[in-house]
Amino acid sequence: MSDLDLIIQRLELRGHRVTPSRRRVLEALLATPAHFTVDDVLREALGVGRATVFRTMKLLLDLNVVCRVLMEDGSLHYRMSPRGHHHHLVCRSCGRVEDFSTCEVGPLVEELGRATDYQIEGHWLEVYGRCQSCRVLESARPAPPVVTA
Repeated sequence: MSDLDLIIQRLELRGHRVTPSRRRVLEALLATPAHFTVDDVLREALGVGRATVFRTMKLLLDLNVVCRVLMEDGSLHYRMSPRGHHHHLVCRSCGRVEDFSTCEVGPLVEELGRATDYQIEGHWLEVYGRCQSCRVLESARPAPPVVTA
């Protein structure tokens, strides 16, 4: 069964219709790079209205089919989310995004809830750094010449 078929099945099992426009959005998601913006989806899903794309993205977020990735520059990207609760490592040099599922912030979140009298319903964690490939490339570059006066 293809990824598209699995997503469609997931939507239908939860009582959501898969209209031709919604199907084009799903196809566009699967045709985009590893992480993408709503504008990327709009460009790929020709003929589908902006509101339909945003509603479909919201639905897919709610169903954990896609997840949000906040890039260091503040732009919001998305990526397919085949797993449950997870977080992201984002490379500041090349923009690569990797998932990680170890999450030791649970006790901190519980303490924060007690201290603020909030009922915490979730959290979202992005960790920024440089991936191994970018570090290797950077160390292989010659140092810029030193200019003396």
